Amino acid sequence: MMRWLAFFLIAALFTLTGCTVNPVTGKNEFALIGESTEINTGVQNYQPSRQMQGGDYTTHPQVTRYVQQVGQKLAAVSDRQLPYEFNVINDSTPNAWALPGGKIAINRGLLVELDNEAELAAVLGHEIVHAAARHGAKGMERGMLLQGAVLAASIASENSEYSALATSGASIAAQLVNQKYGRDAERESDYYGMHYMARAGYDPSAAIKLQQTFVRLSEGRESNWLTGLFASHPPSQERVDANRQTAATLPQGGTLGIKSYQQAMAPLLADREAYQAYDEGRKALSDGDTPLALALAEKALRLQPAEALFHSLRGDIRFKQQRYDDAIINYDRAITRNDSYFHYYLQRGLAKKQLGQTNEARADLEKSNAFLPTAPAQAALGQFALQRGDRNLAKKLFASAAQSSSAVGQQARLDFVRLDLSEHPEKYLDIDLALDRSGYLAMALTNNSGLPVDTVVVQIQFLDNSSRLRRVQTSIPGTIERDASRTLSTGIGPVTTDKQRKALGVKILQADIAE
Repeated sequence: MMRWLAFFLIAALFTLTGCTVNPVTGKNEFALIGESTEINTGVQNYQPSRQMQGGDYTTHPQVTRYVQQVGQKLAAVSDRQLPYEFNVINDSTPNAWALPGGKIAINRGLLVELDNEAELAAVLGHEIVHAAARHGAKGMERGMLLQGAVLAASIASENSEYSALATSGASIAAQLVNQKYGRDAERESDYYGMHYMARAGYDPSAAIKLQQTFVRLSEGRESNWLTGLFASHPPSQERVDANRQTAATLPQGGTLGIKSYQQAMAPLLADREAYQAYDEGRKALSDGDTPLALALAEKALRLQPAEALFHSLRGDIRFKQQRYDDAIINYDRAITRNDSYFHYYLQRGLAKKQLGQTNEARADLEKSNAFLPTAPAQAALGQFALQRGDRNLAKKLFASAAQSSSAVGQQARLDFVRLDLSEHPEKYLDIDLALDRSGYLAMALTNNSGLPVDTVVVQIQFLDNSSRLRRVQTSIPGTIERDASRTLSTGIGPVTTDKQRKALGVKILQADIAE
């Protein structure tokens, strides 16, 4: 039944949308997602996507302005007009990506690897094609087809176009950024991106050299590229050869923009050693070597005191050392230099929470959550709500934090269960009924709550020997540990007829956390 329902709903979706012409390739394609949904998805996920990858680069704003100028120059000659946006992410991993609807980002770490403006145009043109040719939207549509019944249920319950896609959770943003494009999509983006380069006056041969560099780096494993651009845009000699063939068909003599690029990127290149120290310091802190992490943070700050990330690293070190007052000073300095990155507010809020500064901590955590919902912020806000006696808000916040697989998320799930189990014990305790060899009813109870439980009361329904429907309550003695099962004989029976078997039922009436 469900299979036929899913088939019917997917067919209905095709009927509602139908065949459209891809504005880039000119090919006829089915489009399940309308342009407004495509654009809205990009708008809603652009900020969380940038936040979770390092936030916007702000130390030298002229770098971002330069990238935006090159990006808009290419966008103006694209085959599809979208509300294109371009931003630089403050991360050393060489990477670039595009969201549906034309929201594009390039990492600081990729900019310092390029040699000229034409190579930047090759990267941005490639990403523009991903958006213009609906490559991201097609990935979303494939997900819909795999979940046809779920999608249709969402459509039926909400009076908006594919409202299920409009959620702004970080997990959706991560999926959109990290989705891997197929070989055809990469080939199309290379091909049409080079056409956009030529239309905008750039030398398309720069795309050949760019791919050659990518292939060399991937084969030699000379950097961390495989964790960035290569993960979603795998290089190959085939792509180099294809770019060479494409360039032969395009006008020659376009600009490379070597001098303009070097001038624009000079601040980034000058700070390269500082960011290397920061990255090594971040790793040292993760490895538990706080003295080395602090030395590297100090080095980064000496080289570039205007970078908020460096002050934040020093704050994270002080936080780990439980020097919360000092940590707050460093987070203050970070926020003074960049007031639009979630991590600084999150960490400052958690430090203030440790010092008992409840109101100030809550304000910081709420601001952090507005930039990017995170498990630490939501779990801490849930604890504040519980302290105020607002159990409903606390449950909502703990449930949201529990979506994370981190240690904080796992703890938030337990905090949610503590509040929810007494109201809904059936969600956490499974009961199976069976008959023993003598036909008497036995009951097996399994505790899936993640916490030990006791005071379990169940109601058993059965037909007695006079065919009267009866319900009796029984208590399960003792504590049932987490992930443990308990088998009990109920004394009900013997059950001998089909009518009696069909009447059997059980309901959990009560359970408490055994703490």
